[in-house]
Amino acid sequence: MHFKQDVDETLCKTILRKLDFSRELFEVDVENYSDGQKKKVLIAVSLSKPAHLFVWDEPLNYIDVISRMQIEEIIEESKPTLLFVEHDRRFVEDIANKIVQL
Repeated sequence: MHFKQDVDETLCKTILRKLDFSRELFEVDVENYSDGQKKKVLIAVSLSKPAHLFVWDEPLNYIDVISRMQIEEIIEESKPTLLFVEHDRRFVEDIANKIVQL
C-alpha cells in the first residue's frame, strides 16, 4: 500500500489495524481488496489527512456489523468534525450530534 496523497501513513495504518486489516493486506494491491476493504481504506485515508471538516457520503456502504462498530469507536476516539450522509439510522443517531433531514 503506497500513499501518494498528503496522508499520515503511520496514522492511516494504525486506523486500518483497528479495522482488522492484517499486516499482509498492506502488501496487496488495493485493486484486489473487497468493496468493504476499499471502503475502510477510504475512511482511514480520510481521517489521516489534516482537515477541519470531513465530508463522507454513505460511509457504511459494504461495511459489516463488526466493522461498523469499529468505525464508530474510531470516530468517538478522534472526534472529527464530520458531515455525512448515511441511511443507517442507528449509526446516525449514535454518531451525530445534529441531524438535518432533507
